[in-house]
Amino acid sequence: MASNNNKDKCNVPHLRFPEFSGEWKMATFGDIAKGFDYGMNAAAKSFDGNNKYIRITDIDEVSSQYLYDDVVSPDGELEDRYLVKENDILLARTGASTGKSYLYRNSDGKLYFAGFLIRANIYKHNSYFVFSQLHTLRYKKWISVMSARSGQPGINSQEYASFPVYTTSLQEEDKIATFLKLLDERIITQNKIIEDLKKLKSAIIEKTFNENYSNKIRLRDVGSYIRGLTYSSDDVVESNGIFVMRSNNIINGSSLDYHNNIVSVNKQILTEQQLQTGDIVICMANGSSSLVGKSSFYDGDCSTPITVGAFCGIYRSKEPIVKWLFQTNKYRRYIWNSLQGGNGAIANLNGDDILRMSFSIPATPAKDNRIKLLTSVDTLLESNISLCDLYISQKLYLLRQMFI
Repeated sequence: MASNNNKDKCNVPHLRFPEFSGEWKMATFGDIAKGFDYGMNAAAKSFDGNNKYIRITDIDEVSSQYLYDDVVSPDGELEDRYLVKENDILLARTGASTGKSYLYRNSDGKLYFAGFLIRANIYKHNSYFVFSQLHTLRYKKWISVMSARSGQPGINSQEYASFPVYTTSLQEEDKIATFLKLLDERIITQNKIIEDLKKLKSAIIEKTFNENYSNKIRLRDVGSYIRGLTYSSDDVVESNGIFVMRSNNIINGSSLDYHNNIVSVNKQILTEQQLQTGDIVICMANGSSSLVGKSSFYDGDCSTPITVGAFCGIYRSKEPIVKWLFQTNKYRRYIWNSLQGGNGAIANLNGDDILRMSFSIPATPAKDNRIKLLTSVDTLLESNISLCDLYISQKLYLLRQMFI
């Protein structure tokens, strides 16, 4: 590819295949697409084996592909005008997912689209080239401005038809689309690798903690619970404070996220409240009971002193295998049972709830072998997640550079 140093002087992208030249043309979505139809207003029913139904929730947030997790069929009279066909793009028109898009693939089969989606059919241009422009920062900013209205956010068909789209020769569009499609397919493959590793890890963990070993212990026997820090808005500072982790920093079953949504406070903490490598951070209270009990482990890589807020707690243990107990179905069932009968709008646990949990573990050396195996899987999983993040970053960079 070649960089274009004169990009600001004409309608051409920063990065371009060297065999192409000339300015790109600006059009509207409505100029290059037809239809902008609304989907069918039908309830969903169990999949009939042939007719699939795509709703906003059936479009994956990351890949923008059709999700096969919960395939359903439309309930009601099926009309051909609601069938999704080649070169059709579906657009979410209401709610928090406004702007989400999907490009039909033949492998998705017979697909009807629901009423909260708008269909546009691309003609005379490469549909993947156009679809890729719906993942640019320019499109996201346009969605943010266009959907900023009172009440429920939304964009209608006429508004979608007004979105500015750039076009070039069909040969250049085809080459850009082919290139980006290869990268998208690699990201999809990488996500499948990650999902398979997660399944493998889960299977090993369940086997480790579900077998009836004679070595039965409680969390109280091998560790301690430390309450989170109570602070007020007056304690919050912009810098030079102590990082406080909250429930949105807990990535269930993974390492603690101390890079995003950070609160920094100027307040003295107890020595034991400062996170140590291997600590388990647990969400102890939340308005949603499904989030209570979720946990992350701290990898010790943060250079700034770090603790947790009052709605979280720390479990600290010298028994390394305990780290994976918090990712088991046994633990989730225990948390659910502990929350039953609670009063108030906020579901919550206390330290004793955590410390009372009992479990059994294999004896040494079998325990050490399981720890080595799970550590290896965790390392492999983290490296593949990092690789996927790099692919996604590369795609975002290319979208910025290859489109105007």
